[in-house]
Amino acid sequence: MRIRFRIATVAAAIAAALSTPASAGPYGDDMAKCLVSSTTSDDKTALVKWIFAVSALHPAVAPMVRITEQERDALSRNGASLFQRLMTETCRTQTQQALKYEGPSTIEHSFGVLGQVAMRELFSDPNVVKGLAEAGKYFDRSKLEALSKPQP
Repeated sequence: MRIRFRIATVAAAIAAALSTPASAGPYGDDMAKCLVSSTTSDDKTALVKWIFAVSALHPAVAPMVRITEQERDALSRNGASLFQRLMTETCRTQTQQALKYEGPSTIEHSFGVLGQVAMRELFSDPNVVKGLAEAGKYFDRSKLEALSKPQP
């Protein structure tokens, strides 16, 4: 079986996993568990930084972010190193089994789970929680309360 692993595929999987429920077979689940349990907080931070740097390329947010090509390259290098270490060393057996029995798409699922965990850590930071809560002051509470009442 020839596998083409592209870091962009993993990034797309992480993005998709953040917006849709993940599902896989038992081998993909084992791989995902290995990825999550084998990554340190620093690994997850590196992953989040890489996701952020790649996301900042989108035209809608690019003007708001200043990341140099050298910084983006370093983050991409760290991300690739992390993915490679996890698949070929740390979680090698689980990766081989997942590929053998469930195919290449299981890589996307497994890294999607890791991305979800990393993003959960990011969003649990007190500064981020405070920033998220700030949006609450712009809600029209009467419109939200009206949702629980029957429409005329």
